[in-house]
Amino acid sequence: MSKKRINPKVLDEIVEKMIDTVGKSKDEIFQIGESCRNDVGQIYEELKQIKELVKKVIDEEEKLDREVRRARKYLSEVSLHFSDYSEEEVRDAYEYAHRMQLKLSMTRQLEKQLRERRDDLERRLVGLQEMIERSDRLVSQVNIVLNYLSGDMKNVSDFLQHAKEKQEFGLKIIEAQEEERKRLSREIHDGPAQMLANMIMRSDLIEKIARERGMDEALLEMKRLKKTVRDALYEVRHIIYDLRPMALDDLGLVPTLKKYLQTVEEYSRSAKITFTNVGQEKRLDSKMEVALFRLVQESVQNALKHAKAKWIQVKLEMMDKKIVTLIKDDGIGFDPEEKKEGSFGLRGMKERVELLDGELQIDSKIGKGTRILITVPLQMEES
Repeated sequence: MSKKRINPKVLDEIVEKMIDTVGKSKDEIFQIGESCRNDVGQIYEELKQIKELVKKVIDEEEKLDREVRRARKYLSEVSLHFSDYSEEEVRDAYEYAHRMQLKLSMTRQLEKQLRERRDDLERRLVGLQEMIERSDRLVSQVNIVLNYLSGDMKNVSDFLQHAKEKQEFGLKIIEAQEEERKRLSREIHDGPAQMLANMIMRSDLIEKIARERGMDEALLEMKRLKKTVRDALYEVRHIIYDLRPMALDDLGLVPTLKKYLQTVEEYSRSAKITFTNVGQEKRLDSKMEVALFRLVQESVQNALKHAKAKWIQVKLEMMDKKIVTLIKDDGIGFDPEEKKEGSFGLRGMKERVELLDGELQIDSKIGKGTRILITVPLQMEES
């Protein structure tokens, strides 16, 4: 039984279509989330106005209630001593009591309508917040999918040409993806998920404060809740940025690396990271920019997480025919000759560089830090 060969070009076309479809879905989900956020802002404003109106109507209702009681008392006195009052005085007493009672009824009806509107707006806010949370989760999940499709998965067709590496490489990709999912799961659980759970409890607290202590204290608690929302948004954006900076497509490799390394330095708070760009600054082929970014990203993350580096230097030099990237750190170092079971990081980096027809040099000694030199030709030779 003969085996059907897979055409790499067909696989590339399938992946491209998948990326396009998933990208459009992400944009639609994002637009839904933004639309919900706009609605939330408008509803908050309307809700604020409604609550102020309810308070005014209640005050007016109390005044009218007192006035109705006075009018009824006067009317009772007129009825009891009917002969002591003129016909006009009697008529005025009846009309005034009736008018006050009617006005009180209308005010109570207005209060009821305002309360119903307030309750409806609060229910809509809860629904919109749930929709925003769902859309944010979906956008994060879709970004993960796009990261795999746009990064490692787009290069799978090249590796399929090497029959001996098919099975092993496929298994390693699955392992790497599972590790990435675990990492993202931990980050989302420990960060945004915990904050969202706290926000739900805080929102319940706000309702209780509003009922028991009044709107002024409830508004103070809402301001604190807004800070928690901003922190959660910062965490989500950091996770999304770590997956694939959108600036890579818009601005290119150098500005994106500069911003990424600044963000990593601020977020880690444990290492000093310097970035130097020497020579030309120009746009490269999209696949090359993604690959070089991933190589630097992998090297820096290894230096922070495994080497426990306190100082990291990244240097990029663009020449006419090649680009040279240097990553140095003062971490604990390692033995490049020692093969660790299950390790995929260095091998993945080597395979990325080989796809670019480049060279990868790793110099490291235990206790002496690590030096990684990546040299890639700008015009790759046709194989």
